[in-house]
This record gives sequence, structure tokens and C-alpha cells, in this order.
Amino acid sequence: MHVIFLAPHFPANQRRFVRGLKAVGARVTGIIDAPTHALDDEIKRLLDGVEVVQNVTSTAQVTEAVRRIQKRGPWVHHLEAVVEAHTLTAARVRELTGIPGTPYETVERCRDKAVMKAYLASKGIPVAANAPVDTPEQARTFCEEHGFPVILKPRDGAGAAGTHRIDDRSGLERLITQTPWVPGRLLMESFLVGHELFYDTLTVRGRPAYRFVSHYEPSVLPAMRTRALSPRIVTTNRLHLPSYQPLHELADRVHEALGLSTTATHMEAFVTAKGIVFSEIGARPPGVSMWDCYSQALGLDLYTEWARAVCWGDVHGRAEQRRAAGMVAIRPDRDGIIQGYSGADEIQRRWGPAIFKAHLPPAGTPTQPVEAGYMANAWAMVAHDDYDACCAILDDIGKTLKVWAR
Repeated sequence: MHVIFLAPHFPANQRRFVRGLKAVGARVTGIIDAPTHALDDEIKRLLDGVEVVQNVTSTAQVTEAVRRIQKRGPWVHHLEAVVEAHTLTAARVRELTGIPGTPYETVERCRDKAVMKAYLASKGIPVAANAPVDTPEQARTFCEEHGFPVILKPRDGAGAAGTHRIDDRSGLERLITQTPWVPGRLLMESFLVGHELFYDTLTVRGRPAYRFVSHYEPSVLPAMRTRALSPRIVTTNRLHLPSYQPLHELADRVHEALGLSTTATHMEAFVTAKGIVFSEIGARPPGVSMWDCYSQALGLDLYTEWARAVCWGDVHGRAEQRRAAGMVAIRPDRDGIIQGYSGADEIQRRWGPAIFKAHLPPAGTPTQPVEAGYMANAWAMVAHDDYDACCAILDDIGKTLKVWAR
């Protein structure tokens, strides 16, 4: 089995997927946009071959690289990408080079939020009122028709990058002056009030082999904008409860409508007073290394199960989620240079056995802005048999552990 993997070198967790492919016996060739001498020793050991391009999102460059790999052999069975920004390129190149996989049309529906929501709404999936907006006039018209608050975001964005909440007309006019109005780039939608969560799967031959429901606290927008918060994400091990059944049903309807076959998926949704409303879906794993949490929750290596599904169309591990697991982000008190920490020893004494992974950048490390995400600065991951206990531990870490900067 020969698999081409797009950008195995960056971001850092990409190697987990390559390790999984090697664990199930695959030959792996990487396509990278960095000099080969920049690869670390582990990546060099994992890869059986490398092709270098200037831009891994360039269809033309990746197509030429794949054709070089095909020409020298052995036969290429799969071309995979698991980063949101790489998925469309991989899908297009698969079609151009005759490699099987998720079709371009399906990936586009999972990438372009305007296309996605229009298509799923036509299939009866509940979505927020939305419309592509290419001009300030279109944005004003949308707000006049649907009222405030609204969200303005990139059609191909990931996470909360480039996403803005607008609460009134003055906020709209202010954002209009700050926004590059590029045709085909932006989507406006009504702001949903409710509990935000995401529903992830590893889907094999059209059926979810593994399902995960993870809860945001607070929702993503305030979490990515407010320094004082220590936001957490927790995957529950209570999927059997009747309250989750409508969410399972919504996810199955979305998967069926999109024709998703063998792929990781990441779906976001809101639980509102009127029911569950679909937000978006990606044909790729979630960000912030949530698969590390899922692996702890399952008691197996989900990356290897993904590789087994890609290569052999099957999984071997148990599907029952035994534990709850999650992460908490710890923000420095200000932008600058990290000076040190307080509360770390206390947290270790209280919760050391539950913490399976953590990152505390050493003193002297430049801080990253809050908008850079949950893993931009310090963070900790926790697993516990009880969901409520897992949440409480993460909250306590967020309150006790402090990062001081100057």
C-alpha cells in the first residue's frame, strides 16, 4: 500500500498520521513545501520518499509532484490531506491523477461554507439564515432583512480566524471600512444563541466507526477573543444518553446528504431553544490535537485506526468511549515574554494522574496572541472516567495555573 501524504512536516501533529500509516504497513511519500534538510530525524525516518514543492496548496505544483511519484512507482493507492487548507488541493489532484478518494465536489461542499449551507438546507438540514456577501451593500441588505446580531466570516475559514460578530449598525459600518471586499470570499449569517459543540467521526465506507461529541465552554468566539478566559473543550463519554440522540440523527443526515465515505469529519452545531442547528462540517479531523483526547478516551491510537481505515477500509479498535477527556488553554496575563508560572506545582499535586499531556513554554518564550488559538501558549489535557469530574479538573487548572509575562 503506497500513500502520498500532503505536508507531513507541518503542523507538528501531522507526523501522528504518518506514524499511523507506517504502523499499518503503508509506504508513505510526503509532499512538502520546505527544504529536505529542514526535516527532523523522525520525519526523515518515517517517510519512504519526498517531493518538494513551493506551495502545497497549489494544484499545479502538487499535480506535477504526484505524477513524478507515479512515474517512478510503486503504484500510488491513496493521496491524503488532513489540514483544512490542503483538502481541496488533494481532492482536485486525486481526480487529475486517477487516485481514488473523497470527490472534489464533496470536499468543496465541506470547505466552502456558502456552498455547504445552501446545499444542506436544500436537503432539509436546519441552518442559520445566511448569504454570501461580496459588497458592503449586500452586507447591509442582509442585516436589514435578518436583524442583528450577525456573523461575518470567510467562506473557507477554519476555527474563528477572520470571524466577527456584529451587534448593531455602527458595528457593521465600522467593520465594513476594515474589510477587504473580495468577491467569493465572505459569508454573513445570523448569530445563533445556544450551546456550541462539535461532532466528530472517523467514518468508514459511509458509516461512522467512531463518534465523538465535544463541548465548548465558552463558545469559540469569546474563547478566541478574551484573554481573561481559560476556555476548555471536553469530549463526553455519555453518548448513549437520550439527549444526544437528536445530535446523532442530525450528523447521520448530514453525512448521508454529503455522501461521505471513508474520511475523518468535524461537524459544529448549536443547541438552541428551537432545537439543534447545523453550523458547518469539514472532511478532516478537528484542530487543537483533539484526536489525542479521543485516543485517551478510547484507550487506543485513533491515528492508527484512521490509517487502517484509509488503507484497508476497516478498523480494529473498540468504538465505546470509556473516558471523558479534554483540554484547557492558559493565557499569559499580557503579550510579551513569558517570565514564569504560578500554581503549576499545586496543579500537579492535585491532578497529576489525570493530566496526560501539557505544554508550558519556558521562560523567555515570546507569547502568542489570544487569537492564535487554544494551543498558542500554555495548555493541559486531562482524562477521567467521569465527565463532570473531567470538566471540574480542567476548570480548576484554568483558575489555578497562571502564566506571567512582561
